[in-house]
Amino acid sequence: MSKVIVVTDSTTYIPEELKNKFPLETVPLVVIWGAEQYLDGVDITPNQFYTRLQTAETMPSTSQTTPNTFKVMYEKLLAEGFDIISMHISSKLSGTMDSAIQAKAILKSDRIEIIDSESTGMALGFQALTVARAAANGATLKDCVKLAHKVKEQTGILFAVQTLEFLHRGGRIGGAAAFLGTMLNLKPILELREGRIEAAGKVRTMNKAIDKTVEMMKEKINGNTPIRIAVQHANAYEEAQKLLDKIIRSFPENSISESLIAEVSPVIGTHLGPGAIGISFMYGI
Repeated sequence: MSKVIVVTDSTTYIPEELKNKFPLETVPLVVIWGAEQYLDGVDITPNQFYTRLQTAETMPSTSQTTPNTFKVMYEKLLAEGFDIISMHISSKLSGTMDSAIQAKAILKSDRIEIIDSESTGMALGFQALTVARAAANGATLKDCVKLAHKVKEQTGILFAVQTLEFLHRGGRIGGAAAFLGTMLNLKPILELREGRIEAAGKVRTMNKAIDKTVEMMKEKINGNTPIRIAVQHANAYEEAQKLLDKIIRSFPENSISESLIAEVSPVIGTHLGPGAIGISFMYGI
């Protein structure tokens, strides 16, 4: 029986200690800064990225993973005897899915399945980890595909940003454009809905924005357990730790099966800007 491996992308920024436990590979997206290109999380770390961003005169941009990068990885994994389930950032936010589809078409392999997570960050990370755990326990490719579609419906991401400037400039603002021109001294709360960034609310301070994201997350979870929580931050670790502590206190004991803090990858940080903080969650699995 063939073994299954999950391929995902660097926008998840799954902590290494988790990623290394399961059959899971990551393809890096690309950060472009002037004449230089960096592989996300390989050539540039979040700490390096946000430190440079503070004084940068030229702002970075991003690029999707190339079809050839996928082709090379797929060929290697197929040769090692793996069936592949490739789960990636929303196709409405990046062309990464299209690159994966092109690579599969070149290889003409029915041992590769490609899934649009309609998400990113650790919301995608939890989806990929759940499927990778199943693969480690002997699930077939067909089983993994079925599970991937299920977990997609049971994850979410809410986030608060200091400014909409970075999303607007990077062309990823989506439904949050409704807030442009009305954001004087207000902090926007955004969510990923069906793969697009949508406006979810606005409040006067970042602290209130964070409190509101917790309230909204609890409404979406609606009492379903177990719950997996990741607080992701763009150079705001202390705030992330406080938020995670607040979330844990707000749920009944033993209802949270997994909780962690993860950094926002440089590719995603390019579009959110420093100080952004978000909650990725999965429930019922």
